Amino acid sequence: MIISQQSFAARLQTINQPDFREALNGRRIGVEKECLRTSPDGQISQTPHPHKLGSALTHPLITTDFSEALLELVTEPHDSITGALSQLELIHKYVYQHIDDELLWASSMPSIVDGHDSIPIAAYGSSNSGMMKTVYRRGLSWRYGRMLQAIAGVHFNFSLPEAFWQQLNAIEGDGASTKDFMTNNYFSMLRNLQSISWLVPYLFGASPAICKSFLLGEENSTLLMMGDGTRFQPFATSLRMGDIGYQNSQSGKRRIDICFNNLDSYSRTLQEAMKITSDEYAKIGVKVDGEYRQLNANLLQIENEYYASVRPKAVPSPKEKPIDALHNQGVRYLELRSLDLNVLSPVGVTVPQGRFLEAMMIYSLLEPSPELSQSEIIDIEKNLLAVAHGGRDPEMILQRAGKTVKLNDWARQVLDKVKDICSMLDTDRDDSAYMDAWHRQDEKVKEPGATPSAQVLETMLAEKETFFDYTLRISNEHREYFKQQSMSEEVSESMRAMVEQSHLDQKEREASDDKNFDEYLADYFGS
Repeated sequence: MIISQQSFAARLQTINQPDFREALNGRRIGVEKECLRTSPDGQISQTPHPHKLGSALTHPLITTDFSEALLELVTEPHDSITGALSQLELIHKYVYQHIDDELLWASSMPSIVDGHDSIPIAAYGSSNSGMMKTVYRRGLSWRYGRMLQAIAGVHFNFSLPEAFWQQLNAIEGDGASTKDFMTNNYFSMLRNLQSISWLVPYLFGASPAICKSFLLGEENSTLLMMGDGTRFQPFATSLRMGDIGYQNSQSGKRRIDICFNNLDSYSRTLQEAMKITSDEYAKIGVKVDGEYRQLNANLLQIENEYYASVRPKAVPSPKEKPIDALHNQGVRYLELRSLDLNVLSPVGVTVPQGRFLEAMMIYSLLEPSPELSQSEIIDIEKNLLAVAHGGRDPEMILQRAGKTVKLNDWARQVLDKVKDICSMLDTDRDDSAYMDAWHRQDEKVKEPGATPSAQVLETMLAEKETFFDYTLRISNEHREYFKQQSMSEEVSESMRAMVEQSHLDQKEREASDDKNFDEYLADYFGS
């Protein structure tokens, strides 16, 4: 299917009509926030996932990521960022009511780490589906180490309503179904978002420094010393997204090249990586002395192991693989994964951030999006690393379509178009909320000192605080904020009921398994 390559201005004119704007009001936004539980003195929690928070396997809003200590708080899809963040705040309140004196670590980068064993792998019970989640995480531990898996982030989920896609398909489509039209346009959006993936850490990165303990005694020649306990880079935006963070374009000593040009190429290249055996991972072993170390010895155990700054997503049924769900349903939403926790916000993300990201998503739909070559994908990866480590350097140069461009010039071009989107989104409102959000980001392009990463470093230097001391102080401030918030008895009862139901659902899964784990895996990977 041919994707429209009309100019940005022409497509904006198409959708900046009352019926399209009305359809856009049905867009859906969800937020997933990861954060470490720590002891009051900032050590990574060694306690199991609290029973009072429900089953991490089956609770729809409160789960864990890699570690028992790494909470993942998930909102439902909402029609506004304010709705999503209001629910996220409620989830935080409930969590703080049930973790005793523990803290939720405010930064993406971990607190003091006492070796790999100080990061306990998440457990999901004895059901086959729960065991698969645990074994997958064991595999990540063997392959990449546990340190990288303790890094936290925020995922921003965005979708446009089917009514919008139907209207656009009627104008631009070539007879394809709404599902196919929608899927191809989501991939077009995804390519544009990849191309400007560096913009997210520049505007929102908040991890320019790390605790020395994260390096496990190994020095990193690119990081400077700030006192004895902190390592940083003066122009860094998001070390989480840098080469000390979780990267797997090189996996098992072999490069993984995933093609994002359309669903078929994405599916084919991803499935190839899940079928190719890695000699390096084979040395680890799959089942050793009766215990699984990993799901398999392939370059990727499952789809989720491939890290990307943005992913195409559908909602799989209980026994449906993610890649099969994409083929069966089409792409239903995009998951932007490159946001650091905003240490300046108790919930880790702000409404103005979300509004700007909404507009940026719509920009990525309207902007022409030619297919990407592998050399362009490599440039995208290099740009992201460069900005993660030095994006606030006034002379930062990026690669774009085989040519060099100054970061500031490229950012200016993008923001000028996002401004038009923000203006459109404010058309039918009684305020200028989207333009206000845009102005906040525009200030960061004009003045790098206004970025969160610059403000974090400035405060640490002014207060003579280490990364650990700074983040511990902020984490305590966030804890006090939530402790002072009230929650209605109705909401509390609803949350308690959800917890109880999640435990029942886990027990039901464990009781309903009709095959052993070996058979379960054989069926899963054989289907």
